[in-house]
Amino acid sequence: MTLRLYDTKLASLVDFVPLVPGRVGVYVCGPTVQSSPHIGHLRSALAYDQLRRWFSYIGFDVTFIRNVTDIDDKILVNAAASGEQWWALAYRTELEFTAAYQAIGVLPPTYEPRATASISEMIGIIQRLVDARHAYAAEDGSGDVYFDTRSWPQYGELTHQKPGDMAAATDSDPRGKRDIRDFALWKGHKEGEPLSASWSSPWGDGRPGWHIECSAMSTRYLGPQFDIHGGGLDLRFPHHENELAQSQAAGDAFANYWLHNGLVSVTGQKMSKSLGNSVFAAELLSQAKPLVIRYYLGAAHYRSTLEFHDGALAEAEAALGRIEGFLDRAVRRLEGTRFASSTVEVVPEAFREAMNDDLSVPQALGVLHETVRTGNQALDSEDFGEAARLLGQVFAMTSVLGINPLDEMWETGTEGSTGTALASLVERLLEDREAARKARDFTTADRIRDELGQAGITIEDTQAGAHWSFDG
Repeated sequence: MTLRLYDTKLASLVDFVPLVPGRVGVYVCGPTVQSSPHIGHLRSALAYDQLRRWFSYIGFDVTFIRNVTDIDDKILVNAAASGEQWWALAYRTELEFTAAYQAIGVLPPTYEPRATASISEMIGIIQRLVDARHAYAAEDGSGDVYFDTRSWPQYGELTHQKPGDMAAATDSDPRGKRDIRDFALWKGHKEGEPLSASWSSPWGDGRPGWHIECSAMSTRYLGPQFDIHGGGLDLRFPHHENELAQSQAAGDAFANYWLHNGLVSVTGQKMSKSLGNSVFAAELLSQAKPLVIRYYLGAAHYRSTLEFHDGALAEAEAALGRIEGFLDRAVRRLEGTRFASSTVEVVPEAFREAMNDDLSVPQALGVLHETVRTGNQALDSEDFGEAARLLGQVFAMTSVLGINPLDEMWETGTEGSTGTALASLVERLLEDREAARKARDFTTADRIRDELGQAGITIEDTQAGAHWSFDG
């Protein structure tokens, strides 16, 4: 069965055909490192980790690029509020994301470029757009450069919108725009902004707009045409729509397939900062073992909305317990028999069909649990040959999904990498709390303290600063 994926641009399931047989290039929009990672970031990273692992299992050589947006309006704003250098905040936050990804077993990308390392490539694309009359410099002396959306008839094709129905671009001041939908490619340096957040360009000193960053990084490392572009559903518009328009208008074929993972809701509500219901990675890692968190985050279909509710982690832990119970039992019972060395790690056909059907992990997990049930029955009847065959299948399926309880990373990582990740994430939240207290934003400070408390983390305020301990 051919791998089929849901292409957002075509709004349909399509057969995946690589540009180069046996090889696949994937670009995923990584984090804007403005503040601590939350459950939505982890869910998105895990969805594409599953895709990558499946590509590898079925024989593809995968080049997986996930970027870091380390220069952005919000980074500058948050750094100014905390009184630190923007690049220090960005790097510290980047390390938090890396720690959280590692804790739940997300494989490191083939390469992880930072936006600030590709400024020259961004300027090159912008110049091509200006030369082709798809972009223009603002006439107000600001140094801003905008993409001319009216010059590109295909604008809106990714999200199936007509330009007249689109919301105005809010990524820059509209004063120098020809159309409210035109978006910033380059932002001229403004008074009060740090000089270190400014680069020279043909249009004056400044910094790139958000959208041009990913166009430059993806094509720099995967070429002007590549296989898959992925990201969260919230990035579909305007970010990915603008990426597609500016890249193709500059002459690049760009991505052949567009994938988007679903968002996270908390007890029925969309997770958002404005609602105050964000679940931070630090909280999640304090509530359950990282393997349990990985199982929970990856159990739903990647395009569906993931519901976080009381009992969700307990359900995941129970499901993993059944898998681990069979693995432990089978390994012990087969030890010393002639079947101990006959295990072949290959996924069953039903599992393969589920994964090839737009990465249908819920159905694949159904196959996994049915195999566990049948394997236990084989052990009960002492059919060790059948038990060994099924043990190999369970090993293969759990390895593909990254949830093998007997994998060394889960055995040794709980006190090591996960503990380091938890410490890093909690320390970052405490810094946010201290910044809120200094700004006399006691509502935010109290919320952070209460959320950490609910996660089993006790905060003690002393003259030397806040200290924390984990009671879980």
